[in-house]
Amino acid sequence: MQTEARVGMAAATMDGGGAAAAAARRYTTQPQLQHHQPQLGTVPHLLAGGVAGAVSKTCTAPLARLTILFQVQGMHSDVATMRNTSIWREASRIVYEEGFRAFWKGNLVTIAHRLPYSSISFYAYERYKNMLQMLPGLEKNGGFGADVGVRLLGGGLSGITAASMTYPLDLVRTRLAAQTNTAYYRGISHALFAICRDEGFKGLYKGLGATLLGVGPSIAVSFSVYETLRSHWQIERPYDSPVLISLACGSLSGIASSTFTFPLDLVRRRMQLEGAGGRARIYNTGLFGTFGHIVRTEGFRGLYRGILPEYCKVVPGVGIIFMTYEMLKAILTGLESDD
Repeated sequence: MQTEARVGMAAATMDGGGAAAAAARRYTTQPQLQHHQPQLGTVPHLLAGGVAGAVSKTCTAPLARLTILFQVQGMHSDVATMRNTSIWREASRIVYEEGFRAFWKGNLVTIAHRLPYSSISFYAYERYKNMLQMLPGLEKNGGFGADVGVRLLGGGLSGITAASMTYPLDLVRTRLAAQTNTAYYRGISHALFAICRDEGFKGLYKGLGATLLGVGPSIAVSFSVYETLRSHWQIERPYDSPVLISLACGSLSGIASSTFTFPLDLVRRRMQLEGAGGRARIYNTGLFGTFGHIVRTEGFRGLYRGILPEYCKVVPGVGIIFMTYEMLKAILTGLESDD
């Protein structure tokens, strides 16, 4: 996997398949940078990507929590109440009722989720890539189309694998972040135990279908938008910094991907909260039934509840990843050269 692909996988801003999408839109940055940057081994790459992702997630955690709170608002609120909400009003409520630290609710489990997620994504991508290159038409020397196909399929499959294996932590993160004044779950271990006790082992995988369904569209939109913008930019401004191009195109492709897949992400969050803390179930008709229920009760706009804070975190999130990753890479490269 290419250097920036590892950063994208480790940091993933879109949960549930976002790693694969980020990987796809950054696969082509390495050819631009490889003549200027020394190569690192697998473990330093993984470490730098994991730490960069954790730093980015921590810095954008307040916006991430606001996104989740808006996404799940329609589950237990009436329409009139929801019309009176705004980012500023909700942020003020958090500070006033829960305290400033509450913006980082669930961030610890998010960081705990990063390392296994990025590790599995990294390992699975290499395995899938090798297997795919054995198929007719996708060989190593099959040309640009075969190369893109391997990257798309490998990234998608690795994203599905990583999301499936680490999904319980993602679900716990949602439940911790969605708690407001009344805390039913007291931490990561208590949440895992309580979910298994109250809902059975299957409760840890509520909403997994929506997550896996979003991987394909996310990686396709992200990759195509990134490649189109990057190619056009290099034609119009060939002497611009490759890092600037990657940062700008990565941010815009992230916004495009978020816009396209946000309804699935919203449905995922709501399905993750079904029956949480002993509350009554609302959606009993599966993935597509949940879509229909939201449209009927909240309108089409209900599928995009929380999209604004999601947009707001994309650009700083990508920027922090790039800066942290480059800094760590320079430090680790220096340590390796000293050895």
